[in-house]
Amino acid sequence: MTGISTGLRTVMGTTITTSSEASRMQAQVTGVSGAALMRLFQLSSAALPIGAFAYSQGLEQAVAFGDVKDRDSALAWIAGMLQRSVLSLDVPVFARLRRAASAGDAGATRRWNDYLFAARGSAELRAEERQVGSALARLLSREGVEAATIWIADPRVTLATGFALASVAWSAPVAEAALSYVFAWAEAQVGAATRLIPLGQTDAQRALGQLIERAAAGIDAALERPDDELSSTTPGQLLLSALHETQYSRLFRS
Repeated sequence: MTGISTGLRTVMGTTITTSSEASRMQAQVTGVSGAALMRLFQLSSAALPIGAFAYSQGLEQAVAFGDVKDRDSALAWIAGMLQRSVLSLDVPVFARLRRAASAGDAGATRRWNDYLFAARGSAELRAEERQVGSALARLLSREGVEAATIWIADPRVTLATGFALASVAWSAPVAEAALSYVFAWAEAQVGAATRLIPLGQTDAQRALGQLIERAAAGIDAALERPDDELSSTTPGQLLLSALHETQYSRLFRS
């Protein structure tokens, strides 16, 4: 990521000042076409109409118990989830889904989709996966990604499957697509913290910046993680998510 940002600022010592030049340099550095890059922005946007803003993934209960109460504790919580679940399970499974979708292997796509869905250890987390995954599949189908259509009504659809199908259809490289997936998750978590603690906008951006750096540093290892090392070791989240189902007053659905 450092190389990309540096490359965007200078080429052979010359400062880049126009958006068109920056776009061309971005494509040269990352190998992503302009259209594919913009599609990844679309997928990771908070404006994507899949309802991700309605979920906190247990964070709301952690705030209610006082375990998360400021920027540092919010960052510790979200970074812990990033390291122990997103990079250790979601991203490696996404890579497998991407390969299966690219090869047209429906059986492997189904197997890895169901594997990820089964890893969601509470009713709320499974409901979230089903609802946002279905919403993304519906959107992709309307955007012409025909492979997404069969997933719209699937009771075990996952968001990662939709990202994989989209990245294949839009010719987005796996690493960049995986980073888009992680950024969308991190931004949603920081957004939840912003509303729950509440976290100020400056602190929220500082936390998001640190999460971006950690994600960029860990993405290659996550994509290469072998099958026997896939894991999600977040028992605290699962307990809090289950407790959240009966929380008296709440803003979020998980």
